[in-house]
Amino acid sequence: MIYFLVVGLAAAVAALLIKLYLLRRSANEAAEAFSDCLKNDTNNIISISSGDKYMCRLVSEINEGLQLLRSEHHRYVVGDRELKNAVTNISHDLRTPLTAICGYLDMLKDEEKSQDAQRYLEIISGRTEALKQLTEELFRYSVIMSSDSELKMEQVVLNDAIEESIAGFYSLLKEKKIEPEINMTEKKIIRMADRSALGRVFSNLINNAVKYSGGDLSVNLDDEGKIVFSNSAADLTCVEVDKLFDRFYTVEAARNSTGLGLSIARTLVEQMGGTITALFENKILSIIIKL
Repeated sequence: MIYFLVVGLAAAVAALLIKLYLLRRSANEAAEAFSDCLKNDTNNIISISSGDKYMCRLVSEINEGLQLLRSEHHRYVVGDRELKNAVTNISHDLRTPLTAICGYLDMLKDEEKSQDAQRYLEIISGRTEALKQLTEELFRYSVIMSSDSELKMEQVVLNDAIEESIAGFYSLLKEKKIEPEINMTEKKIIRMADRSALGRVFSNLINNAVKYSGGDLSVNLDDEGKIVFSNSAADLTCVEVDKLFDRFYTVEAARNSTGLGLSIARTLVEQMGGTITALFENKILSIIIKL
């Protein structure tokens, strides 16, 4: 009697172990298939070798969730593309009437007018020029974000690219009485990058320094290829620094900005396979780029 009981228990244990093994195998199959669906964005469904009704029900629920996720993702991608195209078209269409307005304002400057009219005209001209600059910035951003063309990667000497960008801002820096402190390694640092995109990144960072700087700008390039743009920013806070790369975020000091300059810089740097971060210590804002 005891013999048959032991044999029965052994058989039950063996059956449970086999059942457990099959369930674990099915769980692993489902996990691998689920991971593959998320990584490769395929339309495949999850299938398992087990016939267990509970496991089959679980997989069925997961497949339904995947189908819903794919549908929502497709709608998001299409909507995002349409929005980017719409922003590009709108910002492009705004450029024509703004150019015409600026032209008529220039013509009005040559006409006889009262002192009040002259003062009003100067205010309108200033606001129109600011609007024109913001529209141009929005247009450049929308083109970058909606463009499907790949960057033209080539070997670029970072030392030369930085010097060229700073030289291009010589007049503006002089006007703002900012004398840049440039510290670059004598070693020629070569990286794979898009020359035009890299120039845009540096230009945006220098322009950002002009807006936020307390009257200084430091540019450093070390032997490892790390690029650091630094400037004093006494009015900035750590909370604001964390949001500098967010789209359309601006601090109060930059009223004539869309908040897209650093967002564009981050997008371009990441497209070139690099990283860009912000550091704020002792009232000094540092933008760090690694390519």
